[in-house]
Amino acid sequence: MLRKMGEAAARVARKVNETVESSSDTLELRLEGNFLHRLPNEVSALQHLKTIDLSRNQFQDFPEQLTTLPALEIINLEENKIVDVPVEKLATMPALRSINLRFNPLNAEVRVIAPPLIKFDMLMSPEGAQAAPP
Repeated sequence: MLRKMGEAAARVARKVNETVESSSDTLELRLEGNFLHRLPNEVSALQHLKTIDLSRNQFQDFPEQLTTLPALEIINLEENKIVDVPVEKLATMPALRSINLRFNPLNAEVRVIAPPLIKFDMLMSPEGAQAAPP
């Protein structure tokens, strides 16, 4: 398990570094299924990023540096362990169209506060729903 996590971390570091070094104009970053629990700081340099896929990782906290990316349209955080979401910060993101939070143990407050504040699609599973085992 530790070996897999180490390999995943190295893969992610390479992918993010290649993305930042090759061009900050990258439109999509796919880091799904890599045992991530936080994002590298370099992600904040991707000011033109439109889509990020962080599904099937180990995030317990919403990666708030995503809220600083002005062009970000789509965030996929399906199948993580996120309980709380910075709804107010997400509501101020100018380009955000969709955030997928299915199969996260979101707290009841997020479920109540989010709908009236947001102008984008927020996909959530019914309370208590769990993803099928891999």
